[in-house]
Amino acid sequence: MQGMSERQYAAHVGLSRGAIQKAKAAERLVLYPDGSINAAASDARRAETTDPSKTRKPPEPKLKPVPEAAVAAVGDTLREQGLAVPAVGGGTTFLQAKTANEVLKAQERRIRLQKLKGELIERARALSLVFRLAREVRDAWVNWPARAAALMAADLGVEPAAMQKVLEKHVRAHLDELAEVRPDFR
Repeated sequence: MQGMSERQYAAHVGLSRGAIQKAKAAERLVLYPDGSINAAASDARRAETTDPSKTRKPPEPKLKPVPEAAVAAVGDTLREQGLAVPAVGGGTTFLQAKTANEVLKAQERRIRLQKLKGELIERARALSLVFRLAREVRDAWVNWPARAAALMAADLGVEPAAMQKVLEKHVRAHLDELAEVRPDFR
């Protein structure tokens, strides 16, 4: 066999075997005496006789743009694990993204397990607990001058009512300062 078979030529030009058989029947292919296809001559003849408006163009690959935040998250995850991080603007390889994805899934599973064990609580619950504790501490400080004023007045030999007013004044001033502090919960 000198040339290509129908199947080989179909693979060579990216068409179906049926399309090659139709082209062969329409004498748009150059054949050797043994019936095999002369690929170079057939390519040239097909180019001459094919109407470009009727040819199918292969679909362009659909690439979805990856948000910069996702690329940065992949880099952060890789960096946390001590792995190579892609250069800025250099893009992320499939292997790096897959590695980061597997690391991220492992981290999520670890967090879920910690939550099930009771080692981890939800943020809203933690904020609620901290707020309640802070309120209890504040109330204890507000009530402290009334309890301590009489004892301190006896030790110092002053009037208990005056001592209580002074203590309340200073405790409230201190609590007002603490009220201005706003923790950053991120």
